[in-house]
Parts: sequence; C-alpha cells; structure tokens
Amino acid sequence: MSSDYYLMAIDQGTTSSRAIVFDHQRRIVSLAQKELTQYFPRDGWVEHDPEEIWSSTLAVMREALDQARLEAGDLAAIGITNQRETTLVWDRDTGQPVYKAIVWQDRRTGDRCQQLRAGGHEAMFSARTGLLLDPYFSGTKLEWILDNVEGARQSAEAGRLLFGTVDTFLLWRLTGGKSHKTDATNASRTLMFNIHEQKWDKGLLHLLNIPPDMLPEVEDCAAEFGMTEPDLLGSSVAIRGIAGDQQSALIGQSCFEAGMTKSTYGTGCFVIMNTGNKAVLSKNKLLTTVGYRLGGVTTYGLEGSIFIAGAVVQWLRDGLRLIEKASDTEAIAAHASVSHGVYLVPAFTGLGAPWWDPDARGAILGLTRDTGIGDIVTAALQSVCYQTRDLLEAMVKDGAALGVLRVDGGMVTNDWVCQFLADTLRVEVDRPLITETTALGAASLAGLQTGLFGSLEELAMTWKAEQRFAPLLAAEDMAMRYAGWLDAVRRVRST
Repeated sequence: MSSDYYLMAIDQGTTSSRAIVFDHQRRIVSLAQKELTQYFPRDGWVEHDPEEIWSSTLAVMREALDQARLEAGDLAAIGITNQRETTLVWDRDTGQPVYKAIVWQDRRTGDRCQQLRAGGHEAMFSARTGLLLDPYFSGTKLEWILDNVEGARQSAEAGRLLFGTVDTFLLWRLTGGKSHKTDATNASRTLMFNIHEQKWDKGLLHLLNIPPDMLPEVEDCAAEFGMTEPDLLGSSVAIRGIAGDQQSALIGQSCFEAGMTKSTYGTGCFVIMNTGNKAVLSKNKLLTTVGYRLGGVTTYGLEGSIFIAGAVVQWLRDGLRLIEKASDTEAIAAHASVSHGVYLVPAFTGLGAPWWDPDARGAILGLTRDTGIGDIVTAALQSVCYQTRDLLEAMVKDGAALGVLRVDGGMVTNDWVCQFLADTLRVEVDRPLITETTALGAASLAGLQTGLFGSLEELAMTWKAEQRFAPLLAAEDMAMRYAGWLDAVRRVRST
C-alpha cells in the first residue's frame, strides 16, 4: 500500500492510551485502546506509572496497525496528542523515570502556589504565561519532584535529568532518546514558557528553581520531531505533529478563524476559543494559551478548564456502581424527572475555571426521600453542562461572542447531553461527523508537515457536522435551574 495514504495518531489521555489510523481523507481506518491505571496515594494526589504510559502506547500502536492490516512502512507520518500538564522527570542516560508521572489533576502543590501568590508573583506568571498560579500546571509539579525525590535536585543541577510532559516522554522513548522536544502548545501549559516571546522564561525558571538544561526544545506543532526506532514497529516512521489534547481538538474541529469555539468532553471539559494573533488576557480567571503554532506564526486561544466531566460518569460506574457502562446514562436521563432538584458538584480535585478553588470538594445537594438513582445520574450529566455555562459566561464577560459551539469527546455521543448542553448554553451545538477530533488534529498536523494536506483551509473544507442541537427548553426554566447550580457551587467552595 502507498505510504502517502495513512497517518497514525497517538492519543495518550488521562484514562487511556489510544492509537488511531486515518486514511488520506481523514477517515478512521482502525482504533486501538488500553485503559490506564489511576493512582491516588493521598487526598488530592493523582499519579500515573510512566512505564505503563509507554507500554500501553506502544501496544496500541502495534494493535492499530494489525487491525488495519498495515505495516509501519505504510504510514506517511505519526502525530502525537497528549494529556497536558502531566509531569515526568527521567534520567538522561538510562531513560528511567525518577518518580511517577504527576497528573494534571494533582493538587499537591497548592501550598506552593499560595506561597508564590503571597509573594506577589502571580501577576508576572499570568502576564508571561497566560496562566494562573494553580497546581494544575507543570511548573510547581516539576519543582516538587526536584525537592522531594532523594537526589533529584543534585542530579538535575548536574545535567543528568530531563523534564517533559507526556508528549516529550513518548517522543524520547519512540526515538530511542535521540529527540528531547515538545511543541508550543504543550510548552504553554507549564508555567515556564513565555507565550509572547515563544521561549522558556529565565525569570520564571529562577523563581521555580528549575535548571534550564532539563527543558525540551520547543517546535511548531507541525515539525520534524524525529524518527521512531526501527525495532518498535518494524521500520522507522517520521513523527511530524504534536499538540496538547485540547489544542489538537481545536485543530481537529477546524476552528481556524478568530471567534470559533470548541468544547471537548473527556476526563475533564475544556473550552477553547480561537482569538487569532491576539493573546487576550482574561479578567475573569480564564487562561490565555497557545492555540497552535504553524510556520513560526502563533495563534492564541482563550480557554476554560473543568477538571471533572467524563470522570464523573466513570465515578458513577466504578465508585458508586450506579451504572454498568457509561452509555447507560442516556436512557436513565431520558426517563428521569426534569424537576428532580438534585445538584451534583463534582469537585473531586477542586474546582477549575472560573472558580479556581483547589480546596473545594464534591457534594450532592437537594436530596429528598424520593431521590433515586436516576436523579443522581442525571444530575451528574447536568453538572457538566452547567460547568460549561460557567466558562462561557466568563468568556462573554471578557468580550467574546459565541455563535455555535463545536463539541467532541466521549460524552457527546450521548444525545441527551448534547441537547441539555444546547438548552443550558442557549446556543446551537454542533457535533461533528468524526468525534475523534483530538486524534484527528494530531494526524492533521502530521499530514500538513508531510504535505498530504496543503493548508488549514483545505482541512476546514473536510469538516462536517453530524447533528446540530438547538435549544428547546424555555429560557426562564433554564435560568432557574442554573441559579440552583450556582447556589450549589457556592456551598462547596472553600472561600
């Protein structure tokens, strides 16, 4: 088969590692997936095993090729997309991690962030990185590893340790240690990268006490990242695209014009609005981030991050055992009372935007003797829609105008969720024909660099909506329900 026709996307997420093969028309040929073990060693701590991240990724790459009846030589290129902010440190010579991967949801550095805020540093971090001082981001996670793993700081200062987000770690392993690189989107989520100057910031590194030699080289999202080791897949394949998962979804949704907005519903929920060449500094606790960087030109985004979206459904299944599988929620919600009065606030690891309260904890409110499983399951789904409205309300306050929202991720296969989302937001919600937009974005970047796709305009022409959901419920009814949600959030906040 011709190598001009196939692209592989590695989609290493929070709860699973996946590999998807696309053909030249960006259609899915095969998909392989393996769940990833979650470790919760203490309250608010979340970790992954770096070796499991690696082994599961390699396994699904091989399985996807087998499913498609392809060989590595049939691939034009590979693109990588990844859970962002998750932090790894490994030995430059042996490649062995010095500690578990500290996941983006982890809150252990909350006190350190507060210390930096008390020292008057948040304004500088925000101005340079577009981010807030929050445990969510990589910088304080990296500092924690250096300060709490025996011998780590001395080894780092001696030049023996490397830092990377998941993309960088996978790239290092895939290239046999030849390539220590990341892209501008992942770099922009570390608290260490100046998004205006597009380089690691010496002043911020000094504040966090991070040796600069640990950091990867920052490339465009479409670039020559290296070649896979031949023995991994049978022959070498070029890696030519990298983007953090949410920016990759922005690309996969073809949101290439300023004002276009996408919302991804995976483990968390992430809304990004393309703001063009302007880095909009939010006055409402949203994040300014790199949307993508191509040909040395940076496109910025305004982002709101919700820590718990699909993870609340996983909790219903594995924690409470109220459902057998995630897809059960659609039928349950469809038959539940619309006026159940129950609110579930899934602040399991604190609240993200626009609240940024790491000490908030989850709660179910409004319980009565008549409350049943259906009410709790429905409230869990509604919580994701209400949290999305929290983000969009903040965007509107920052001067944004939203016309249509493009949605993707595992949760949006649920028609009930999409409809309630449209009702809650009071806007039309478009679900694309290909909902695997995160992987599609990574494959598209690799295809751009390879020359399979000529331009962003060409990619945009291939995007198609599968269904559009328009608001149906009365605005007054939704306003009352949303007011109840805001009251529930008020009750769980720590301040």
